[in-house]
Amino acid sequence: MKTLDSYNFSGKRALIRVDFNVPLNSKFEITDDTRMKATLPTITKILKDGGSCVLMSHLGRPKGGPEDKYSLKHLVGPLSIMLGVPVKFADDCIGESAKEMASALKPGEVLLLENLRFYKEEEKGDVDFAEKLSKLGDVYVNDAFGTAHRAHASTAVIAQFFTDKVCGYVMQAELDNAQRVLDNADRPFTAIMGGAKISDKILIIEKLLDKVDNLIIGGGMSYTFTKAAGGNIGKSLLEADKQELALELLEKAKAKGVQVYLPVDNVISDGFSNDANRQTVKTGQIPDDWQGLDIGPETIALFSEVLAKSKTILWNGPMGVFEFPNFAIGTNAIADVVVKATEENGAFSLIGGGDSASAVNNAGYGDRVSYVSTGGGALLEYMEGKVLPGVAALDE
Repeated sequence: MKTLDSYNFSGKRALIRVDFNVPLNSKFEITDDTRMKATLPTITKILKDGGSCVLMSHLGRPKGGPEDKYSLKHLVGPLSIMLGVPVKFADDCIGESAKEMASALKPGEVLLLENLRFYKEEEKGDVDFAEKLSKLGDVYVNDAFGTAHRAHASTAVIAQFFTDKVCGYVMQAELDNAQRVLDNADRPFTAIMGGAKISDKILIIEKLLDKVDNLIIGGGMSYTFTKAAGGNIGKSLLEADKQELALELLEKAKAKGVQVYLPVDNVISDGFSNDANRQTVKTGQIPDDWQGLDIGPETIALFSEVLAKSKTILWNGPMGVFEFPNFAIGTNAIADVVVKATEENGAFSLIGGGDSASAVNNAGYGDRVSYVSTGGGALLEYMEGKVLPGVAALDE
């Protein structure tokens, strides 16, 4: 795989797949620009070499064609400020305007194409669509790790039309950091798994049981474990058909000598809102009309003790409904402890994208952990041992 530092882009027009799938508010303002900032070093390196950049990305899930709220034109202003150069915008990604603007680019210039997913051919991995995109650059750079697990036209299919295929800095860092955790973890190694569903995390948990010393389980998925063990979870999240699996995972962990930590108390609510009544109860003792929305103080203390002694930490998934401030206390407390373990104890901490990354970044801790992944699903699939089409395409 060619790396960015091994390639000179002087006089080259780089067609770069970036991941600019950022959240926008009702005024089309970016509410979290982490993914955009992450790819700036790649773009800057190419411009400094004397190359030009054609950027392509998707945004959201448009249905059946162009939608204003998913237009990448909303990113042009912020991106121009970040790069310090005026970013040009093509109102299409494969039409005449895109071709003309791309071919007219001079060294040091940047062009952003309209949303790839305005064409259904993108997600279908259409070869003709990929070939049309390929005409916009001399060299292909993939820096969109967050979409590397999709065999889409711009992430995997397009590579066959280029002699020169280069791995961007984001892609390289994601692969290097994931590999470090999987193959060279300092011990004790603790994985924190949160989020709503066990079904989303089965494969990664099973894979990690061969790697970790400790497994911490929090968030919505923990209530299925509690219910399976005979506890009362009220109206909490439950995957009823996964209770047997939950018990099997605990048995597998025991057989492999992995210590599993589950919540011992929960912050519960009589409604799904920030302002609902709340109280703290022991795990398995949630009244019928209440639901668990966060881990309690005893659980925070228990998890914190484990993390404080850890030398490698992988975190994927929040501890509760962190979008509600009153139920974000557990997630924020874990973020605090992970930062302390990193800064004071020299632990290596990898935050696994998605909601965990948002939680850490929102708390202002993004630069105080070892690495924050920008690719939630892609990171999980890579760690599960799956071949990512976007990565494999760079190796061909």
